[in-house]
Amino acid sequence: MSDMLVKLYDLEALENPLKSLKDDEVVIRRAIPPEKNYILSWIRENFSETWVSEADIAMSASPAKIFIAVKEGELLGFACYDTSAKGFFGPTGVGEKARKKGIGTSLLLKSMEALKEDGYAYAVIGDAGPVDYYQKTCSAQVIKGSGKSIYRGMLK
Repeated sequence: MSDMLVKLYDLEALENPLKSLKDDEVVIRRAIPPEKNYILSWIRENFSETWVSEADIAMSASPAKIFIAVKEGELLGFACYDTSAKGFFGPTGVGEKARKKGIGTSLLLKSMEALKEDGYAYAVIGDAGPVDYYQKTCSAQVIKGSGKSIYRGMLK
């Protein structure tokens, strides 16, 4: 996989996909410290230990650099930014039963807005999995020669 670059100054034209849902019960918001253990456990159960490490760093920032999607008290997804490196987006994930509803895209866009508000002109999507999705959603471009990324040699 490769890293991708997003021009944050071109994001105004993107629309939040949650606006198209019939109900507005899904809330995208910044996580707060008392939720840390719950969120990290959920990520561990649904994704990976390495993502837990990055989310832990995101939760340690003030304000937290992790957004969560919540519906009726249930955690549906999360997105971190500024964790592995400054200006990096990820990790991000949506629980299996909540996928294909615009939640992941909403988390992505909320994170991109936060990076832009923090003064970044560009964001890096590290070790991007769904390249076509990121190209379509936020005009991300593959960074040539980034296949090894900053994650090369990472302990597992």
